[in-house]
Amino acid sequence: MTSLLIRLHRLREFATWAIRKSGETAPGCPQEGKAMQCAEAGKPIIKFNHCKKYIYSFSVPRCCPLCRQDVGSRKLEEAPVSISNPFTNGHQEKCSFLLRPTQGTFLREYDGRSDLHVGITNTNGVVYNYTMHGVQRDEAGWEQSVSIPLLQPGMFGLMDQWDKYLEDFSTTAAWLPHRYQEDCHNCYSYTLRFINCILATEGKEQLDKNEFTEKFVVPRTRKASKYITLYRAIEEHGFYVIDHPDQEPGPSPGSVLC
Repeated sequence: MTSLLIRLHRLREFATWAIRKSGETAPGCPQEGKAMQCAEAGKPIIKFNHCKKYIYSFSVPRCCPLCRQDVGSRKLEEAPVSISNPFTNGHQEKCSFLLRPTQGTFLREYDGRSDLHVGITNTNGVVYNYTMHGVQRDEAGWEQSVSIPLLQPGMFGLMDQWDKYLEDFSTTAAWLPHRYQEDCHNCYSYTLRFINCILATEGKEQLDKNEFTEKFVVPRTRKASKYITLYRAIEEHGFYVIDHPDQEPGPSPGSVLC
């Protein structure tokens, strides 16, 4: 059973939380339409244009759910489009930082208050992650994750050494089970320290928790939060509707715009 690792009150508050967890004081995507290969990804979301509205659903219906007329598009700009899914199968990601709920999945069980867990993938999609049982090497369980690539394209030299660096780092005494502390020496500590070791190897400036979270994690978790809201609205009602940006009245505060 995966231990309690990171608690977020809401995805969009991840940055504030991460720094508080570490005891510090906070200062002052897959491409659209990419098909997910794992069932955990959920159903694809489609957006189409009708009745001067944007309508979101899991498939394009024969008739508009608002006017019951045929939705057959006559203009290119009215053609249905697939909405980018912020979640990916982490075991298909190389050299990446992953984020997922400790229990269940984002689209089904996550409620904005559930615990989250993070890890680092090797070049074969094995997820290295630190728990109260020490460093785990998961070959399954991260099929619906938020993924942040840690290497730029073309960094083949570093990629060739990545697995060795990750394994050597994970076998040091710092990550023995008895060293684990939920509030200050946890999965987030493990992943960030490894990232900084790689940056040091490359002669690059290291990142503190606030900088890494704000720059790399928060933009993706905000998008994930909106996607979850949209997905669940469609599950409940069968579709979700917003006004065109140039229509009045505009979408109410908190409306999902993907």
